[in-house]
Amino acid sequence: MQLTKTKSEKTKQTMDEKLNSLRAGVLGSNDGILTVVGVLFSVAAATTNQFTIFIAGLSDLLACAFSMASGEYASVSTQKDTEKAVVEKERQLLKTDFEGELHVVQRHYMTLGVKEDTAMAIAQDLLSKKPLATMVSIKYDMQLGHYMNPWDAAFASLFSASAGGVFPLVAMTFAPAHWQWPATIIAVSVAVALTGYLSAVLGKGNVKTAVIRNVLVGIVTMFIHYYVGTLF
Repeated sequence: MQLTKTKSEKTKQTMDEKLNSLRAGVLGSNDGILTVVGVLFSVAAATTNQFTIFIAGLSDLLACAFSMASGEYASVSTQKDTEKAVVEKERQLLKTDFEGELHVVQRHYMTLGVKEDTAMAIAQDLLSKKPLATMVSIKYDMQLGHYMNPWDAAFASLFSASAGGVFPLVAMTFAPAHWQWPATIIAVSVAVALTGYLSAVLGKGNVKTAVIRNVLVGIVTMFIHYYVGTLF
């Protein structure tokens, strides 16, 4: 009943693990773009000092990146702990209620249209070879030994939030003075449209809706922060 894995099987990521890192990256980019442009617009509306604007934007970029990374690490760590707890629960059930687990697998295959006797034969065969892997797969749609990696999610968020925040920061601080506002608006609109597109593709949603929604959110964010900046 003991499961053995080769080194390549242990290190190979599942699609869910890869998508989790990509999701963290897309969300991190979007947050980096919007938080940095928010600070830049507020500060730039209140002062024309380019150094002050740059330092404010850079500080916010770093704060956002590390905040996103720590948040993802905490969130995915909790998910990983839950997954491990589920595996241990199934490990104990296999020892204390093997017949019950056997019938769970049998019912699973019967719902797929397999006849009762055949479903029982399949269940017995699976639980004689890979009992724990079978149970966590059927009950929780998990692959044994493949847990969400909090470090992958944290670094994906750290990098993507930093990369996203660079778009408005560079546009606002390095574009010619008479171009800095339109350049930043264009840079942010393009960047959030890209994150909207990626989020829709990853989530299998409507691309057009996601892009339009993200661009509108970006425009509203810039308007609100500009207005706040003009109050000071």
